Amino acid sequence: MTDTTPVVDTGHGAGGIWHLIRSERAALADDLSRLSDAQWATPSLCSELTVREVLAHLTAGASLDAVRWMAGVIRCRFDFDRQVAMRLAEHLGTTPAGTLQRFRSIVPSTTKPPLPVVAMLGETIVHSEDIRRPLGIHRDHPIETVTRVADHYRNSDLVLPTKQRIRGLRIVASDGPFAAGAGPLVSGTTTALVMAMAGRASYLGELEGDGVGVLRERCGTS
Repeated sequence: MTDTTPVVDTGHGAGGIWHLIRSERAALADDLSRLSDAQWATPSLCSELTVREVLAHLTAGASLDAVRWMAGVIRCRFDFDRQVAMRLAEHLGTTPAGTLQRFRSIVPSTTKPPLPVVAMLGETIVHSEDIRRPLGIHRDHPIETVTRVADHYRNSDLVLPTKQRIRGLRIVASDGPFAAGAGPLVSGTTTALVMAMAGRASYLGELEGDGVGVLRERCGTS
């Protein structure tokens, strides 16, 4: 007998994570809808990229399946930075309005490179903050969303060396359930912890504890 009971997504599987990604993309697009040309040219927190270029990078990531990703890697002779730059240029467009429109078009996309879905959520959160913070735009990310990213980063060095960065430290969120590791304490909001784990030194001032100095060194700042 065939079981016809519908499968209900509780939010813990890939479908639930894609829902979180779509929500974050939509919120970012709305936040950027009224930027001036000068604001689009603002340096982001992502090294040497403007906020407009980071947005194009997010569009590229949501437009690149495993086959196209590998084809690009081969074309760029396994120079991954060159591949990122090439794909960014493909999705930048000729105007800021065009860049934003391209990003809006991928809000519902479930296309991804050969990465876990939760890693795509991490990319979305980190790069959206790379964009928002220099522009003075604040978003209260849902605790569930940033906690999922923090839980992924505590156990992974995929894309970013986040597991390595917090090795030997006790990381505790002040606004949610996330906690990990043992050693000198680092405490702060889950978003600030995620961004520090991702190497964004500008969030270190929001953290407290004896382990902040160690984390600061690992983020490449004294």
